[in-house]
Amino acid sequence: MAKTQLNVRVDEDTARAARERATARGMSVNRYIEELVRQDAGEVGRAFVDAAADFMRQYESVFAEEFTEARGTGAGEGHG
Repeated sequence: MAKTQLNVRVDEDTARAARERATARGMSVNRYIEELVRQDAGEVGRAFVDAAADFMRQYESVFAEEFTEARGTGAGEGHG
């Protein structure tokens, strides 16, 4: 993805906090702020939901079978 420059003015306390948090996470201030914006824009949450939905689609039959058996409505019901 192409990068573009964005200049932002913040007070010294905010700048210090950004530097400290970026350093603690082992990343640059640029990367730290980029991550914050992505999270705020919902990309991380949306990716999680998409992955969860894909997982459910892949294993839908397994869950349906398991819950049917657990409720006693499976093919073996009444035998026993």
